[in-house]
Amino acid sequence: MNWDRIEGNWKQLRGKVQEKWGKLTNDHSDVIAGRRERLAGKLQEVYGIGKDEVNRQIDEFAESMHEIVNTESGKTSRNTDAKPAAAPTDSHGGLPIPLSVS
Repeated sequence: MNWDRIEGNWKQLRGKVQEKWGKLTNDHSDVIAGRRERLAGKLQEVYGIGKDEVNRQIDEFAESMHEIVNTESGKTSRNTDAKPAAAPTDSHGGLPIPLSVS
């Protein structure tokens, strides 16, 4: 998931961040303000874990937030590029052509 989407939805997602990384406080969350590099720095500082592990955890978190961000913004996470098929129309005014005739 694009981190910009997480940053843009930070107010909604900060609780999820604090659920995942319970040692982070509201003050930490305010400082992080949705910025990935700040989150990484705070996780290294608070948890004492290395940069590679921090980045792995953040990537995992970002992927798990994909559906939440899309759901909250009114989008679905499945095949968002698909467009509904248009009904065939006649050549005299664009009226729909019945697909079956009885």
